Amino acid sequence: MYKLKARRTLFTAVILIISIMLMGCANSETGSSTEGTAKEANSITLSWPRDIGSMNPHVYNPSQLIAQSMIYEPLVSYKEGGEIHPHLAESWSISDNGLEYTFKLRENVKFTDGTPLNAATVKKNFDAVMKNANSHSWLGVINVLEKTEAVDEQTFKMVLKEPYYPALQDLAVVRPVRFLAESGFPEDGNTSKGIAKPVGTGPWMLSDYKKDEYAVFTRNPDYWGESPKLEKVTIKIIPDAETRVMAFEKGELDLIYGEGVISMDSFNQLKETGEYHTELSEPVGTRSLLLNTTNEKLADLRVRKALQHGFNKQAMVEGITLGLEEKADNILSKNFPYTDIEVEPFEYDAEKAAAYLEEAGWKLPSGKAVREKDGQPLELKLIYDKTDPIQKAMAETLQAEWSAIGVKLNITGLELTSQIERRKAGDFDVDFWYNYGAPYDPHSFINVVAEKGWGVSEAHSRLQMKAELDQQISEALASTDEKKRQQLYSSILGTLQEQSVFVPISYIKKTVIYQDDVKQFNFPANRDEHPFNEIEMSQ
Repeated sequence: MYKLKARRTLFTAVILIISIMLMGCANSETGSSTEGTAKEANSITLSWPRDIGSMNPHVYNPSQLIAQSMIYEPLVSYKEGGEIHPHLAESWSISDNGLEYTFKLRENVKFTDGTPLNAATVKKNFDAVMKNANSHSWLGVINVLEKTEAVDEQTFKMVLKEPYYPALQDLAVVRPVRFLAESGFPEDGNTSKGIAKPVGTGPWMLSDYKKDEYAVFTRNPDYWGESPKLEKVTIKIIPDAETRVMAFEKGELDLIYGEGVISMDSFNQLKETGEYHTELSEPVGTRSLLLNTTNEKLADLRVRKALQHGFNKQAMVEGITLGLEEKADNILSKNFPYTDIEVEPFEYDAEKAAAYLEEAGWKLPSGKAVREKDGQPLELKLIYDKTDPIQKAMAETLQAEWSAIGVKLNITGLELTSQIERRKAGDFDVDFWYNYGAPYDPHSFINVVAEKGWGVSEAHSRLQMKAELDQQISEALASTDEKKRQQLYSSILGTLQEQSVFVPISYIKKTVIYQDDVKQFNFPANRDEHPFNEIEMSQ
């Protein structure tokens, strides 16, 4: 009996101890859960189709612009209407000859490792970029930069070889001229090979990261500017668009934001439920075709005009983008500086297209479907990004519609990197091409028409007025006379419109879909900036 009572007493004691421990764990878990909920209430989760990359501010893919812009900041920032505002530089002055730009840096700006931003660090970042200037020649200011100087602790000077009016606009872009702390540089200072760690002055810090799965950004507690209202932003890497939509509908994502991150069909379906907020931005770029005049067939303006008239742009845009994009008549939309010019649209007219081809000597032999000239068929090859469903659908539509005017179009889907390399090498007849958007345009757009090495200038090389066009572009970029600059832009854009090397299709817009508890969402003026600083969550 004594042993039995002892065992019962021991058993009861053990049960009591276990119960107390479980209650303690439950209380602890409840506390953690409550704390976690409180934290999550002031955070958002979104998805992105690709890993954020190494977060190197001075190089390009695979690093993602949206994340780079969270960590690194510019000397000046781009606002609505093309206005340039102070950022890390609180003020600046430009010499009368347009060659010297002197920036006064803000006091008490610190990198997230605690070190101060000063002119020496700004210069070190410029030096790192200029070591690999060939990689950045698409950005006009890089081509005209002669030297930089740390005048004193808070004064930085940039000296140009020749006047270049969009210098400040170029300094507002997300990459390559943004600023990494000294601790982030590799030992040899050459950031083109990689960085030690991503340390910037921005409002966000990368606090947790797992390649191809997620990246967690937390608010910089020592940020010099207005602190974001959110405490945390989590970016989940979800490559598949439909999986992204499913995660959103389950409540695993607070918003889906960007260009091409969701299908047009899914966007409309979610919009029609009435359960979510959906918005479209102003045009951020033009979806165009680039016709390569180094191909003898496309060197003839009549053929290029025939292709413009030879497809129903309105129907294609409405059918493929479901009305989320609008038909583009101008190469650049009118919400950029210097682009508000009137043009005569190339309306769909199959008879006019056929007449142009007839005039150019391309005849349709009896019983055949493809036009011929001197025994050669009117056959062209189009390349497109095979991961882009809109490009693919548009390529297939063009193939069908151009066949109706006697043009055989062979289409090939490629990886994006291969598409870009083929464009640079001139190994295409027709390719999709998009302009850069704000703050790059219109100056970066006309610069790439003149600047060799990217495939766009070369595609225009057979134009009779190419030398004159390049001279006008040079004058526009160097002009300090606002009225003359406007006249030059009107002439340049008018010539490009008439010559039909660019075939505008539609105006690209950013989309956003967000849950009901997300408040105060605004599209950034800079196409590549992140939108998180002004977002609020309802409590």
